[in-house]
Amino acid sequence: MKMWNKCWAVVTLVTFVIAGYTHANDCVPREFTYGIVCVCNATYCDDTPDSNPRIPENGTLYWYVSSKSGLRLNLSQARFNSCKASSDTPVLTVDPSKRYQTIFGFGGAFTDATGMNIRNLSQAAQDQIMRTYYGRNGSRYSLGRIPIGGTDFSTRPYTYDDSPGDVSLQYFSLAPEDYNYKIPFIKRAIELNPDVKLFSAAWTAPPWMKVNDQINGLFGFLERRYYGIYVDYLIKFLKEYKKHGIDMWGISTGNEPINAFMPFDRLNVMAWTPGTVSEWVADYAGPMLEKSEFNGINILLLDDQRFELPWVDEIVFRNPKAKHYISGTAVHWYFDRFFPSSILDKTHDLSPDKFILMTEACTGYKSQDNPKVALGSWERGQEYVLSIIEYMNHWGIGWVDWNLVLNKAGGPTWINNNVDSPIIVNPETDEFFKQPMYYALKHFSRFVERGSVRIDLNNNLSNVESTAFVTPSNEVVVVLYNRNNKEEDVVLKDPNNGSVCLKLLPYSINTIIYAQ
Repeated sequence: MKMWNKCWAVVTLVTFVIAGYTHANDCVPREFTYGIVCVCNATYCDDTPDSNPRIPENGTLYWYVSSKSGLRLNLSQARFNSCKASSDTPVLTVDPSKRYQTIFGFGGAFTDATGMNIRNLSQAAQDQIMRTYYGRNGSRYSLGRIPIGGTDFSTRPYTYDDSPGDVSLQYFSLAPEDYNYKIPFIKRAIELNPDVKLFSAAWTAPPWMKVNDQINGLFGFLERRYYGIYVDYLIKFLKEYKKHGIDMWGISTGNEPINAFMPFDRLNVMAWTPGTVSEWVADYAGPMLEKSEFNGINILLLDDQRFELPWVDEIVFRNPKAKHYISGTAVHWYFDRFFPSSILDKTHDLSPDKFILMTEACTGYKSQDNPKVALGSWERGQEYVLSIIEYMNHWGIGWVDWNLVLNKAGGPTWINNNVDSPIIVNPETDEFFKQPMYYALKHFSRFVERGSVRIDLNNNLSNVESTAFVTPSNEVVVVLYNRNNKEEDVVLKDPNNGSVCLKLLPYSINTIIYAQ
C-alpha cells in the first residue's frame, strides 16, 4: 500500500471513531437540478455539536470537510508526523509568529424578508432556523446587520417618519415590520448568543428630507438643512430598539449611496459624496452621537462597493474631525470580481487604525443569473468561500451575508430584486433548505471565534485557496479550499507540530483545527 493510501486509511478509520461520540445530526440530503441541499424541519436539523471533544495536545488535528459531492462538515482526525509524502508534494506552511488583524465575526442581515419567511414556518421550525445560525451547535454567528426602516427586501417602501415636514419628528414610530419580522428574531439571536454584535444601516432618510422627495431615484441627496434632524431620526431608532433590549455596536453612514447615481436603479437609496458625508459626520453625526447616550457606537463609512476605495476614505479622512469619529470602513462584494483585492490592502495602509468589514453579499443578483434561487448550487457556495478567504487575507475583520432567509423565488422584494440566500424556506412542507452557501460560511463562523488573529500561511498552489488563524484558546484554524475538479495531495506544515499529509477532495472546503 502506498504511503498516501496508508495516511488516508488512518484518517478514514478515525472518522468512524469520532462519529461514535460526537452524536452529530447528519445532513438529510435532497438533490435538485443544481446540486444538494440539507433538509431541516420542526424536529430535525443537521448540526455540529458543542459537545465535540476539545482539540487534544498530542499532535492530532480535527478535519471538517464539505464537498460538491455531498459531504457537509464531516469530521475526521489525523496526526502530525504520521506519514511521509513524496518530495514533489506541495507544502503549505503555517507561521503562527506572523500575525495580522483580529477577527470580529460573521453573520447576516435581519431584513423584513428574512422575518417574513421565518414566520411562514411553524414555531418549532422557526427556532430551528435561529439555532442553525446563532446557536452553539449551529454556525455560531456573532454579527447581525439591521436595516433602519425599509429596504428593497420589504414588501413596501417606508421609513419611520413619512409625514412630510415633521421636523420635530413627533410622528416617528417603528413600523409593524419591526415588531413582527425584525425584533423577535433579533432578540432570539441575542438569547442564543449573548455576545452577538449588531450594527444598523439606513437605506434612506424620509423622502421629505431629500432634495428629490423620493424614497429612491437619481441624486436624492439629504437636504443640508436636515443634516441635524436626520441624526435625531437615527438616534430615535437607536432608542426605540434599546427599549426592546437591542443595543447597537455600530451604525453606517448609509447603504450603497452610489445607487443614487445609477439611472434606472429602483433601490431605496440616499446620495452621498465623499465631501458631503465627511461634512455630515464631522459636524453632525459624530458630535451628536457623542453627546447622546450612544456615544460608544462605531460609525462605519461607505457601506458600498470595493471600487470606491481607497479614494472615498482618502477624501473623507482629510477632514480630521470626520476621521476621528469613523471607526472603520464597510464594504460590499458586488463588483469584486472586476477589482483586485489589493484595493483592500491600500485601504488598510491608508489608516491601519481603521477596520475593514465586509457587510453585504449574496448570489443570484446578476442579470444573467437564472434562476435567481439555484437550490443546491455548489458554485454559489464556492463564490462565498473564495470571497471570505480573500477578505480575511486582505485585512477584513469579518464577513456579513445579506438576507438570512428567503423563499424559493428569492423574495419577497417590493422592486422584484430577487436573489439567492443560504437558507430557503419551503412553507408547504414546513421545511427549510440549507444550501452550500450556508456551509461555506459555517466553515469559518463555527470555528474562527471573535478575538482570533489571522496568521501567516505560505501557499504557492493556484488551485488551493487558504487562510489561517489562531484562536483565543490557542488553537490553530486553517481553512483550505480545493477549487480543482480532482483530488489535491498537500502537506500542512507547522513549526511547532510538524507535518501532516492531507488529501483534499475535489471542490472541497476543509477546516483543520489543532492545538499550538
